[in-house]
Amino acid sequence: MTIKPLADNVVVKATAAEETTKSGIVLTSKAQEKPQIMEVVAVGPGGMVDGKEVVMTVKPGDKVIAAKYSGTDVKVEDEEYSVLHLSDILAIVE
Repeated sequence: MTIKPLADNVVVKATAAEETTKSGIVLTSKAQEKPQIMEVVAVGPGGMVDGKEVVMTVKPGDKVIAAKYSGTDVKVEDEEYSVLHLSDILAIVE
């Protein structure tokens, strides 16, 4: 099964969360923050969204920084993904 985003939506997969703090304290899975750097898996076609032309500026394979609490989390075949609007992506990591 694959996820095919519509309109200005982007499917991303989170990178690994930090397991220890800079001072060496090991974090439990519940204490770990949701990673903000994610890899783009699929991109919608863009087009007219709410009466405005949207041009998609990211492509699959890009590493991006997303707003902290944005998107909808989805689990497909034991893999976790987030579906975001293009406007929730703040930057591309090069």
